[in-house]
Amino acid sequence: MISLAGRDILHGWGKFVATGVGLGLLIGVTLSMAGVYRGMVDDAQAMLDNSGADLWVVQKDTLGPYAEPSSLPEDMERPIRAMAGVDRAAGITYLTMQIAHADKDVRVMVVGVEVAEPGEPGQPPHLLAGRRIVQSHYEAMADVKTGFAIGDQVRVRRNLYHIVGLTSRMVSSGGDPMLFLSLKDAQDAQFEKDSDAIMRQRARTAASPVLNPPGNPAVATAVAAAQEAGGNVNAVLVTVKPGADAEDVAAAIRRWQRLTVYTRAQMETILIDKMIANSARQIGMFLVILAVVSAAIVAFIIYSMTIGKIREIAVLKLIGTRNRTIAGMIMQEALGLGLIGFMVGKIAATLWAPFFPKYVLLLPADSILGFVAVMLICALASLFAIQAALKIDPAEAIGG
Repeated sequence: MISLAGRDILHGWGKFVATGVGLGLLIGVTLSMAGVYRGMVDDAQAMLDNSGADLWVVQKDTLGPYAEPSSLPEDMERPIRAMAGVDRAAGITYLTMQIAHADKDVRVMVVGVEVAEPGEPGQPPHLLAGRRIVQSHYEAMADVKTGFAIGDQVRVRRNLYHIVGLTSRMVSSGGDPMLFLSLKDAQDAQFEKDSDAIMRQRARTAASPVLNPPGNPAVATAVAAAQEAGGNVNAVLVTVKPGADAEDVAAAIRRWQRLTVYTRAQMETILIDKMIANSARQIGMFLVILAVVSAAIVAFIIYSMTIGKIREIAVLKLIGTRNRTIAGMIMQEALGLGLIGFMVGKIAATLWAPFFPKYVLLLPADSILGFVAVMLICALASLFAIQAALKIDPAEAIGG
């Protein structure tokens, strides 16, 4: 016996394929939303991996340097470097800002790293082109996602910096590409005050009877110099020696330096469970809504196609076709629509993923789960059409 689903698809294949393509675009959006979340997690993990750190030392009782502001004296790295189990320690600064370039604004994370010695924590682990920063001032490295090229000049605050090297996958947890400066240049950009701010600070110091006691101007001068000095970092990145336990080293730093220290696992928890948590819930809500909408569309389409074949189904019942066979035909049509939709959606998501402003990571496991979900949704959605078909009276075949 010829399948009712197969015959209907062959007779109206254009409409069926067009419907599958429309459903596929919706499925493609769903896969992309899952890929956006996976990309956010991968960005966070890539940032931690590329930092080269085993421990993050930050201001006490903060979730810095990524989830909350953190400020430490730059010279804190010296006592930390001298502690047992510590291999390297280097200060680092992070500052997210807009940079004008080629008639457009580029949002970047400006990272200040130690450049005196190669291999210090925080330095980009690899280069695509150019060289590393060797001068203490006015040189920069950029992630290729910024759109900068070697030889370009970019302005950060009041100074111009020459791009001398390019790297890749150096992004913040939010997906912003990184621009690397020497630590001193980055400190100037983040902490240095402009001339007007310095003059106002000096005026406040001179007007304070505590900071400027009568007859002792040297105190005011010393206070002003200390206030105008930079020398802060957002965190100290630490690597531990081979064989040393990161948890033990972290506990020692907390005890003796009275600072907050995070291991790799703890920092990953902060980024994913705290910073990305709200975005994950939003994406999850969108996925639920898209799944419901997809199910409603499939149910409506299959129901409409089934109602349009009342006479044919009545004839099948009249000649003795079992209800199970009729139900199987309708479900085949629904599953065929889901198969076409998933194939179109997977291809569409793969093609448009590189054009998203954020990194979209399409994992095979998610595609397999998506395929199973689409087939299940189509099977459940066909139940409404099957119920309607089973209620058709065989007399409809005679009644015209």
